[in-house]
Amino acid sequence: MNEATLPFDVKDTAHELAYHPHERMAKFRTLDLPERSAVFNELSPALRLSILEDLTFAEAVELLDHLDPQRAQYILSKLSSSVRRRKIIARLKNDMYEKVDHFLQFHPRSSLSLIHLNYLYLPDAITIGETAEAIERHLIDTGKVPVVLVSQNGVLSGEVPLATLVRERNSAKLKNHLQTVLSVPYNEDRQKVMSLFIDNPHKKVVVLDDDGSVLGIIYSDDVLDLFAAEPATSLYSFAGVTESERPFDNVTKKVTHRYRWLILNLATAFLAASVVAAFEDTISRYVLIAMYMPIVAGMGGNAATQTLAVMVRGISIGEISLKNCAPAIWNEIKAGFINGAITGTLVFLIALIFNTDVLLGLVAGVSVMASLVIAGFFGAIVPLVLKHFGKDPATSATVFITTATDVFGFLFLLGIATLFLF
Repeated sequence: MNEATLPFDVKDTAHELAYHPHERMAKFRTLDLPERSAVFNELSPALRLSILEDLTFAEAVELLDHLDPQRAQYILSKLSSSVRRRKIIARLKNDMYEKVDHFLQFHPRSSLSLIHLNYLYLPDAITIGETAEAIERHLIDTGKVPVVLVSQNGVLSGEVPLATLVRERNSAKLKNHLQTVLSVPYNEDRQKVMSLFIDNPHKKVVVLDDDGSVLGIIYSDDVLDLFAAEPATSLYSFAGVTESERPFDNVTKKVTHRYRWLILNLATAFLAASVVAAFEDTISRYVLIAMYMPIVAGMGGNAATQTLAVMVRGISIGEISLKNCAPAIWNEIKAGFINGAITGTLVFLIALIFNTDVLLGLVAGVSVMASLVIAGFFGAIVPLVLKHFGKDPATSATVFITTATDVFGFLFLLGIATLFLF
């Protein structure tokens, strides 16, 4: 959008405010917040201070909240009333903290350290030379080279990379060298926030307030590192031990941490054994079928673990829940069917070569395929159900999933064998 199509001219409005003091505040209050911010930035330091002191407390907070932190801090430092200055700073900090804290709910381990305030928020009409001066002041104040975000009439319109600032002539305007920058409202839906970070690695994301002002910058790599750490901390849980357990803990501590899960696992193992016992006649009459039982159980268990790992990662970053899980579960079932068809065919060929029995090969191959479909379904649904009821899916899901794959895998293998081999 060029200046001719703008709803108003920032420089003209700033000039009007400067030379019509009696109408200044009335005119200033007719502007919406982004326009106020844009015009405010065009005024001289003395006029900015004059307007800020004439604004109500709420208006001053609203306006300063729309500026970048360094500029707001500089303007506040010039206020004559130290009481008013302290109250405004306290309100700004409190409002920002509440909004940032709300935004950071997308991950339970996120913290304020993810939000970077090392930026300048400059109007697009200023030159690269003027930007260089602002960067120099920022560098002196903070010791850091800032990100240069650019606004058009007080609304974020992009960024200008440092390489561009170095390369282009000083008289060039920022608006002629804009690059897009990702942004997200602080109150955006958690799932959309996470998808934004996941889909855009190695990018910066600007977090915006309700009024379009900048709350801060988050780098997606920082967030992805946070996401990636979650499954790592769950490795203990997959094994049925606590994260606090260490290699040199004493025997008593190790037993205390583990025995409950082992007892639960024992109970579920007896459930699977009872299925085998129900087909005792089939196994005794066709002993070769027993050779394929650990194959069916092992393939189902491995496939379920793969699915569980994916689901726990999705749950840990809030990407999936019972409300939106249907497509994911269906995809896991289809993937289990295809992988089962591939591995089941291999089992059929191996049985045909070593046992020279077509029916046995078909029974074993179909059972492996069914086991992988079962693994896909239970590996996906069990952790979601446990999470829904407030349980840690990484800690407890493996016991139930292994039981499901063993029980149903044996049922398919021995049931089909009973039907077709006799």
